[in-house]
Amino acid sequence: MEMYIENGLDRKDCELKIAEKYKRPFHIVTQKEIRIGGFLGLFSKPGVEVQFYFTPFYPKNPSTNTTVNMPFPWNIQDTEIKSKQYSQPNLEEEKRKLIAAAGRNYTQINEKGGETAQQILDSLNEIKEKIDSGVKKEEHPAFIRAQELLKNNDFSQNYINKMLEKMRKELPFEKLDDPDAVQEHLLEWIGETINIYKEDATQRKPRIMVLIGPTGVGKTTTITKLAAIYGIESDEYNAPAAVEVRMITIDAFRIGAKDQIEKIGIIMQIPVSYVDNKLALKKEIAVHSEVTDMFLIDTIGKSPKDAANIGKMKEILDGAGRDAEFHLVISASTKTSDIENIMQQFEPFNYKSVIITKMDETDKIGSVISAIAEKRKSISFLTDGQTVPVDIRKASVVRFLINLDGFKVDREKLEKRFPSGDAEQFRWK
Repeated sequence: MEMYIENGLDRKDCELKIAEKYKRPFHIVTQKEIRIGGFLGLFSKPGVEVQFYFTPFYPKNPSTNTTVNMPFPWNIQDTEIKSKQYSQPNLEEEKRKLIAAAGRNYTQINEKGGETAQQILDSLNEIKEKIDSGVKKEEHPAFIRAQELLKNNDFSQNYINKMLEKMRKELPFEKLDDPDAVQEHLLEWIGETINIYKEDATQRKPRIMVLIGPTGVGKTTTITKLAAIYGIESDEYNAPAAVEVRMITIDAFRIGAKDQIEKIGIIMQIPVSYVDNKLALKKEIAVHSEVTDMFLIDTIGKSPKDAANIGKMKEILDGAGRDAEFHLVISASTKTSDIENIMQQFEPFNYKSVIITKMDETDKIGSVISAIAEKRKSISFLTDGQTVPVDIRKASVVRFLINLDGFKVDREKLEKRFPSGDAEQFRWK
């Protein structure tokens, strides 16, 4: 089977050239990137070289409207593939079989019940697959650099593959040769996968926020920060006008947990309640609803593998009512597979968003971005230290992007692309 070669700016350009030049059916087998034109290697342009063969044409009989079996419209010869020899197991043997079959008279073949033209076409496709599998496709260095950059930030392989595919589809060759432009596009695409939680402007009072999550991620500390931000009047930290806040805990199992949050409540002059069942939680909210704007509920830290106790905790928290907002708390240093497992195990709570804690303890946040993007969840708050109430802020796309390692970041441009509205970050009444 004879293979032909055509060069062009891209695959579509090659297809148009082949169609105009030969005016007969064809099939492209391989494609590779090349440099076109120039002088002594200078001023050349990126292009594509394709290898193809002509496909048979079967006209229809006008009187019967049936396909007529015709010989191949070219003479198959045992020739080399013109651009390159491919050393494939049994490939030459397959070619000889195909040539021998094609050389027979088609009428005799059909009368004797032997190979049909369709079978020969199947053989052609089989050879094509063998050739495809033997060709090592050359990857543009931009894809290699992008993959290394994303891997270095602990993005999941599935997320990386999607980004590389987006590069192939949307970036022209001239952009691939510009590393800064590639990084700029990657940052924008990563930003587009980060969904920021939007508070309901028509939220009815009282607002009920429930923090759930595994042990050790900082739920109690985060509850304390939120209580200080919303419940203490201050001119600092972009604090909103204070509202009436009450903290509720159902954590009676961790040693000193109840005493700890009660002491914090006394210091901040914010009331604290303790409940251990659904009815008690429902009653506590009902009794204080008239004088409380926001309930912040701290919960028992549970291993995502502890499905039975997670179920018991959900039963208690059903007492918060259908208007309660559930926020899943996850540490930024958690690896991708564990984040995915945690998110899956706490799914029965129908949590509205994710709070990312301990941002200061890692410089690899790709795992968090990957996992949350895969689950299509939003992110509400970020914490990056133990200081109350300084080390907490509403999530923003830009804050994630500037924490990526190895990227050249133009923050001003990113702020325009992903405005965060920091000045109003804790406004809620």
